[in-house]
Amino acid sequence: MPLDNYPFIQSTGISYKSTLLNSWANTVEQNKIIIGWREWLGLPDLDIRAIKAKIDTGARSSALHTFGLEPFEKEGILKVKFGVHPLQKRKDIEIHCVADVVDRRRVTSSDGQSERRYVIRTTVAMGEWRWPIELTLTSRKSMRFRMLLGRAAISNLLLVDPAKSYLSGRRIAKLYPKLKKKKIINGET
Repeated sequence: MPLDNYPFIQSTGISYKSTLLNSWANTVEQNKIIIGWREWLGLPDLDIRAIKAKIDTGARSSALHTFGLEPFEKEGILKVKFGVHPLQKRKDIEIHCVADVVDRRRVTSSDGQSERRYVIRTTVAMGEWRWPIELTLTSRKSMRFRMLLGRAAISNLLLVDPAKSYLSGRRIAKLYPKLKKKKIINGET
């Protein structure tokens, strides 16, 4: 959308084109990666090769959809084991994980519900980039995305383009086997 179409911007005497270009140049100099509002990523420490995440700058913390969450202690260290269905609508793919608990925090979700969640530290992988993040563990089964990547995990590293999706690529989505469709012959499978 060219800025020339907006006379009120031109009338201020400030060159918004050069301001935007300078801002973009500063971003490139700071080595920030531009990503879309949703991306495929991996959590290699948890053996989750691919999971679709919503990048949510309105949420401070990141969240991972889990089931069967069980805290336990081993050699004096609090740990948690849990399961993950990394693909929406694919209960046939289950990944079982174990991680150290770094904290328990009260988190208020976008619908106003407050809950105390376990927090783990892990590595996120997006394209060729890897960095440590903290994840809260919760049930997101009613949500469209199995993972939410909040602003604490992306600040000083990434810029979000809300008009784009999957800028880091979609190849990772194909790491899981396709669901085989059952053939129905005369009402029998």
